[in-house]
Amino acid sequence: MTLTLTLLLALQVAPPPADPQPAPPAATDPLPAPEDQAEATGRTGPAVSGSGGDIVVTARRRAESIQQVPIAISVIGGAALAETGTYNVSRLTQLQPTLQFYSTNPRNSAANIRGLGAPFGLTNDGIEQGVGIYVDQVYYSRIASATFDFTDTERIEVLRGPQGTLYGKNTTAGAINVITRKPSFTPEARVELTAGNLDFFQGKASVSGPLVDDKVAIRLSTSVTTRRGTIYNVRQDEYQNSQDNLGLRTQILWKAAPNLDLTLYGDYNRQNPNCCVQYYARTGATQRPLNRQYAALAAAQGYVVPSTNAFDRVTDVDTDLRAKQELGGLSLVANWDLGAATLTSVSAYRFWHWNPSNDRDFIGLPITTVSANPSQQSQVTQELRLASNGNTALDYVLGAFYFYQKIDTQGLQVQGPAASRFLLNPGASVLPGASGCATATTTACIPAALNNLTSRNTIGFTNTSAAVFGKLTWHASDQLSISPGLRVNYDKKDGSYVSLVTNGTNTALTNDQRGVLAPQSYDPSFDNWNVSGDLTVAYDISRDVHYYATYARSYKSGGINLSGLPLDAQNNPILSTATVRPEKVNHFELGLKTQFADRRATVNIAGFWTEIEDYQATVTNNQVGVLRGYLANAGKVRTRGIEVDSAFRPTSRINLYANGAFTDASYVRFVDAPCPPELAGGTTVGAGQTPAAAGTLGLSPANCNISGQWLPGVSRWAFSYGAEYDLPARVAGVDGQFYLGYDGSYRSKFSSNPSRSLYTDINGYALSNFRLGFKAEKSWNAFLWLRNAFDQNYYDVLATQSGSTGLVVGQPGDPRTYGLTVSASF
Repeated sequence: MTLTLTLLLALQVAPPPADPQPAPPAATDPLPAPEDQAEATGRTGPAVSGSGGDIVVTARRRAESIQQVPIAISVIGGAALAETGTYNVSRLTQLQPTLQFYSTNPRNSAANIRGLGAPFGLTNDGIEQGVGIYVDQVYYSRIASATFDFTDTERIEVLRGPQGTLYGKNTTAGAINVITRKPSFTPEARVELTAGNLDFFQGKASVSGPLVDDKVAIRLSTSVTTRRGTIYNVRQDEYQNSQDNLGLRTQILWKAAPNLDLTLYGDYNRQNPNCCVQYYARTGATQRPLNRQYAALAAAQGYVVPSTNAFDRVTDVDTDLRAKQELGGLSLVANWDLGAATLTSVSAYRFWHWNPSNDRDFIGLPITTVSANPSQQSQVTQELRLASNGNTALDYVLGAFYFYQKIDTQGLQVQGPAASRFLLNPGASVLPGASGCATATTTACIPAALNNLTSRNTIGFTNTSAAVFGKLTWHASDQLSISPGLRVNYDKKDGSYVSLVTNGTNTALTNDQRGVLAPQSYDPSFDNWNVSGDLTVAYDISRDVHYYATYARSYKSGGINLSGLPLDAQNNPILSTATVRPEKVNHFELGLKTQFADRRATVNIAGFWTEIEDYQATVTNNQVGVLRGYLANAGKVRTRGIEVDSAFRPTSRINLYANGAFTDASYVRFVDAPCPPELAGGTTVGAGQTPAAAGTLGLSPANCNISGQWLPGVSRWAFSYGAEYDLPARVAGVDGQFYLGYDGSYRSKFSSNPSRSLYTDINGYALSNFRLGFKAEKSWNAFLWLRNAFDQNYYDVLATQSGSTGLVVGQPGDPRTYGLTVSASF
């Protein structure tokens, strides 16, 4: 294993004291600022405090004890992030059972909470995420821009359920709130070095101190992550799905007056991995004729994959891979204490530049030789909030938010010499399933028929959003509070989609060519006003037992289709499908937050029921026999369940946590969904014909009624659990402790296809991680780590090859990894 020197930031925190933590501040006592608190979670990374005590969060835009916040919220501190190897949002799912994150590359990523947030497996610039990503109060509009490595992170708050009356951008499923460490007027430095197998290296470092005593302080942070790929490409003789990340962050704090402070943030992140490959996982029969399914299509060109076992981790895709992105921005946060209230301003500019290259046929044949959609995004946001100070009979947060986004995308797709045989109908075969062509002149047997067929797409998008919002909390008594919230929102989206298709011969496109890549042009537009709100009633049964009930009526903005539209019989885009309506959300939640045994035990329970009308999903056009999928409103979905977050400290040396979620997420009504692979690829249903009738006639429906089926991407059962045992010791004159830690997670079977299929169900799996180390008090920490200790084989995602060939491709999760981490703070 080659070693290179890298720097990695770790948050170094003293171990929790042996005695119980003091009681939380009384209702009349002001809470300290979050940056003055101890680590926001136990070392084992539970969703709530690992040892009881008071954790301060800013989920409601004020500093509050997490146990008294009437929201289902989980908190992960910086030390827990470092020790569990949770350095990005994707890895956060192993600690958060209710969070799902799926990615085939940064642009094709989705973050969901309780199964809601984004259409599974679909990238469409014209819609918004249902899960908001915030970093130091700045909204990140693209989930791809949130795939950065966590740098100098103090804590991460995961809020579950609609968030719109407290946050700048309306989000219907929840929010991930990342808070970085603030500049310090006391000089300090932090560094962490990590090395592991697969040539893994990670380094983060930070330094902070005053520029002007008691007036101006600065913080500089950096992170580097590199790792060899986990998949070997035998054709290109290289490892793929590697990591190559760089992050830089700067903060300057100016205390302009005793009651006014301003913080200027700047960050830049660059990711340039050899990524991202999906490849052969299995095959399954479709409704296509046998000679047009994968086995016959591959045999016709003498093609054999290097392995039919995806966990051999070899592939032979023939297109160079690239997933380069650059992202960053500037923001200015000002807090002006007016006495009775604090006025906060958050001004920000952000950019995201994407330069990809993909192999979209997923195998080693030159079917699609180029597939890339370079994209450039910029956004400007401005938020103003006025929040009451102290604890009065009536607390409030009032705010206004403005958002402007611009995206330019340049799509390119080129078909290769193997495309004709793979994509066109060879005609009748001599025998069922035979791979030959009906005649030698059949177009499918002429490579030049589709070779160099090229589609160049020019896509433009602007998105303007503005809102005013507010939340009042009336403390009707010392125990009872009533909190209504309201939001008035306006959204306007304008787009342009132009697809120019050429065949390289300066001749008109043939019907076969137009059937594979069809030119089209349209200019969609959407605008809408909506009003949403919520009501929360909270009751403190005792000092350590808190109950709340919430109802929320929320909206996810409508959008426009920017991935091409289905075509009518004359190959013109069906313009009525260019826009999608807003999602309308009704959300109910009951919660109980408790601490007992001298606050050495914490158990929080939340039950929820969420229904969404006009759910935004992928559907299939069935009016004119076109089988192209596109984004539309799909009836109604429902997700309901129970979540438990718990942490225990039975002795001063043992910390335990266990978090679990049961989530029943399903389509209540979805009558025109795309069919699963088993029913795809056959004759289109005629006008007025039902899928059932088509089955009677031996036909495959163009779309299916999947009402009652699972929503994709979410397990019915999910758990995270762990423990740490500490043994005080003195080593080389240094007081500290040896520790042994374990973190585990489990997710039950889930669907990896918008319409559930036996071919794309991902079986449940459990992961186990261990660490063993020594931690010196308030100075350094060194530990060995072992992740996926039992080398569990599992898939992150499964997908199907386009064209209903029956090929299922997968992206396996990480194999067993191990290494050493050393950190220090000065």
